Amino acid sequence: MLGYNIKRMHRFGYVVYYLEWIGDYPFLLCIEICIGKLFRLSENVYLFNTRRCLTISDYNINEQIRDREVRVIGSKGEQLGILTSKEAQRIATEEGLDLVKVAPKAKPPVCKIIDFGKFKYEQTKREKEAKKKQNVISVKEVRLSPNIEQHDINTKMKNANKFLTKGDKVKVSVRFRGRELAHTSAGRTVLLQFAKDLSEIADIEKYPKMEGRSMTMFLTPKKTK
Repeated sequence: MLGYNIKRMHRFGYVVYYLEWIGDYPFLLCIEICIGKLFRLSENVYLFNTRRCLTISDYNINEQIRDREVRVIGSKGEQLGILTSKEAQRIATEEGLDLVKVAPKAKPPVCKIIDFGKFKYEQTKREKEAKKKQNVISVKEVRLSPNIEQHDINTKMKNANKFLTKGDKVKVSVRFRGRELAHTSAGRTVLLQFAKDLSEIADIEKYPKMEGRSMTMFLTPKKTK
């Protein structure tokens, strides 16, 4: 869904969409905004009957607003006072914009005259930016053995170091086989030494604990002061 441009004009209760598109879905965004009877006027001009449309949104817009009176905020942020819904919709239509109910629980409800398509686009953009800024922490696992050799420990430490530097937590586990279950203290020693070697960049979040045939420990990146 690339390369589309949408321009809209209100004419006698209808919305005309002029589309420039690349791909197979020239009016996909229109469907996201409004589902109504679609009339094709020419190759790239479509007409929606807004009087029969259903908006896919958390907001009531235009003809969906059935309140007798609403408090209206103009397109420039000015207070237009308390108007009938029909009068507010007429003003929005004359400006080529939408009437959107932004505070449905207020008495009377508060409506704002805006370009709803642009509003939804900017809202989606803000949500995406907020997700990018979220610090998503995942848990990586490093597996050891009770009798692990030093060169293998060094390799595992490099992996753990890489995970912790990226901000991930690390689950370090030691699995016991056969008679090794009688000497779990060896696994605990390996885990605590592993944590000690990484103490400059990591803290122990959960100390070694048996889980079935394995002993696990959780490391978390050291908090910066």
